[in-house]
Amino acid sequence: MAHPKRKISKTRRDKRRTHYKASMPQVAVDPTTGEAHLYHRAHWHEGKLYYRGQVVLDSSAAEA
Repeated sequence: MAHPKRKISKTRRDKRRTHYKASMPQVAVDPTTGEAHLYHRAHWHEGKLYYRGQVVLDSSAAEA
């Protein structure tokens, strides 16, 4: 197994890790329902599954 020859200082280690940042997810507003949701994700609203403003799945029709 490989072992470091010298100890890496905390400053040097932290410099390398500066690029790992948490970013806020982008939120879109559905034009049909006005619901806020994540981009490229379907979302439920009043028993219907919407994607890009269109109904993809209707749970009330699936139960009947």
